[in-house]
Formats: sequence, C-alpha cells, structure tokens
Amino acid sequence: MGIEELLPRDVADLPDYAPIPESELGPALNANGYHVGQVHGNLYYVTEGVYQAPFLVTPEGVVLIDAPPTIGHNIQRGIDDVARQLGLPNKVTHFIYSHNHTDHAGATALFGDDLVRIGHRETRNLLLRANDPNRPAPHEVFDSELSLTVGGERLELAWHGTNHSPDNIFINLPEHDTLVVIDVVLPGWAPFANFNLHEDVQGAMAAAKKINEYHYSHLIAGHLGRIATPVDVRIQQQYNADLEESVKTALSTTDPTPFFVRYSANPWAGSRHYLEAVAAAAARPIVEKYTGVLAGVDVFALTSAFQMMQSNRLDIGFGSYIHP
Repeated sequence: MGIEELLPRDVADLPDYAPIPESELGPALNANGYHVGQVHGNLYYVTEGVYQAPFLVTPEGVVLIDAPPTIGHNIQRGIDDVARQLGLPNKVTHFIYSHNHTDHAGATALFGDDLVRIGHRETRNLLLRANDPNRPAPHEVFDSELSLTVGGERLELAWHGTNHSPDNIFINLPEHDTLVVIDVVLPGWAPFANFNLHEDVQGAMAAAKKINEYHYSHLIAGHLGRIATPVDVRIQQQYNADLEESVKTALSTTDPTPFFVRYSANPWAGSRHYLEAVAAAAARPIVEKYTGVLAGVDVFALTSAFQMMQSNRLDIGFGSYIHP
C-alpha cells in the first residue's frame, strides 16, 4: 500500500465498522453541547461526549481536574450549573493536572492566574519545555504522593511510574469512592490508535493493574460519555493481556523470510510488510473476540497490535534473534 492509497477520497468509499452498542453512545448533550453528570455527592464531571473534566464543588471553591479544549468554556458553564444548584461558589481555586497532554489540559488558561495549579514534577518540566500559554506550569508539584484538602474534601495524588505519559498520576477521592486515572482505561471502548498512544506500553498495562489496589466504585477515565466501573477495568485488563498474548503468538508464527526475499534490496520495505503482517495476524482474533464487547475494536485493533508488538520486541525483547 502506497501513500496515494491513504490520501483522502470520496467518503462514500470509506469502510463500514461494527455498530456501536447503544449503551456506549454517550449521554444526550444540552443546547450548548455539553452534559454534566453527578459522580457522587458534590463530585461531578462535564463532557462533550468524548472528553471528561471532573470537578469538586466545595464551600471554599471548585477543584477542577483537567480542562480539555474540546469542552473549553463549557467547563465553566457546567460548573456554574452545579454551583448554582448547590448554592456554593463557582470559582475554580485549585486546578490539578492529571498529566501534561494538550488534549486534556489545553484549556486551563481559561481559569486565569488567581488559582493554585498542581501537578507532578515532571508535568511542570514538560510544560516549561512546551512553553504553551494555554497550559501554564503548575505552581505546586510533588514526586510520589501529595494529600490535598480543600473545603473539607480530601484528594490523594500519587505517581506510580511512567504509563500513558511520564507524568500521568492517580487521584483518589476516598470520601466519594472515586478514583481518577486518565487515559489508562476507556470504559466500554477499545483503545484509541496505537494502543491509545501510550508512551510506555508496559507501564500503561501495569497502571491498569495498579487500579486494583485501590478501593473505588467510580473510575473517571477522561474519555467518552460515562464513568467507568470495576467491571470496565477488568475488561480492559483482559483486553490488554489478550492483545499481548496474540502479538507473541503472531511473532512466533510469522516467517519474515518471504518478505525480505521479496524486497532483497530494500530492507525498509521488507521490514514494513513483515511487521504489518505480524500486526494483522495479532489483531484478527482480538477483533473477533471483542466485537460487541468493546466499541470500536475493529477501528484501531491493527495499530494497537502494531504498538504492542513493538513494545514486546523492543522493551521486553520477545523474539529477539542473535545471529550465530
């Protein structure tokens, strides 16, 4: 397949995919294009159906976790709705970065400078390097753990190692039986492209398992329209394990020789078609097993298998061959 075959074409020629289960279509949005959902007590989230921004309304102000630009000004509108209903302040006084990525933090500047921004030390390092005015670096940082109390509400922040990104953290709200872990689990859906663009594949799978060590009923995962449950986490963990096992099987059973014979003078072409064949062989049983279980599994299974394969080859050393 060449570049020309991948260029935009008539949308009528684009492929069809498996139907999305009605349960995963997300909540109805209001006239302004957002939905506010209650997680527990005075803990809420606002979504446009693809991203989520959780917030805690307290007598001393609002604690906001993340600010996706696709929700943008609707974050404050959602906060206003809840604060008005509860008779509490609507000003964001504390902002917590789950991690540095723009898609989750690109609207934090909307809330001005008169607030405390909190994040992992590496979040600060990465944002200082990015020098993005839409993502001011956090004022307060931590390395491993930080306990924060605002308006009588306790939030426990922890970093458990590199996963989706080098700085992605866990945020526990024990009084609300809620855990916030962004971009590690996608409730009801298969991972986005390239295994959800995880910067550390092995770390991301370990983070999904780390969730098991927390007591929670609600998991705010940062994407799509609903809150995750422990069942969603178990399904994601099984998907990860199945994908890795399928990749190992494909690596063990796909012979690279024909590809390199075909492209004897072009090792790039031989490598490309061999690795794509491994990814396709690994993706096929995953699509078969998870269609109807995880929405969108047929959309990105191939790129996720490719990413998992590269991690197993390069990070784990699976299938490494030493010339005699």
